Amino acid sequence: MEHITSTPTMKAPAARFTGDVYLNMIEAPTEPALLAAGLVRFTPGARTNWHSHALGQVLYVTDGVGLVGTRDGGVARVSAGETLKCPAGEEHWHGATDTHLMAHIALVVGDGDGTTWLEPVTDEQYDAALATV
Repeated sequence: MEHITSTPTMKAPAARFTGDVYLNMIEAPTEPALLAAGLVRFTPGARTNWHSHALGQVLYVTDGVGLVGTRDGGVARVSAGETLKCPAGEEHWHGATDTHLMAHIALVVGDGDGTTWLEPVTDEQYDAALATV
């Protein structure tokens, strides 16, 4: 058993996020386990870049209100207590709404974390997502 009483909060890298985003790693993938888990906190308007996961991703929202968008224009509004599953290989983004923060636990299984990071979500794409929910 390993009892971890705290993990450091780090600012998420600007190369992968727009706005102020903070990350506490819960678990990094290490052999033989392949789970990556992190608590991610988004300030209003903050969001990930477009990205995909080789084996998919599960997001459990712990606080606030957020959005998850897909390349086909689909947008889900998520709030505390809700879970969203992103299928393997689906390009998507997630973040806070423009008026509320959002925090989620991100869970990814795979060799490394299997994430392919892509370009930023434009302000126009973000505004269009807001307009749909």
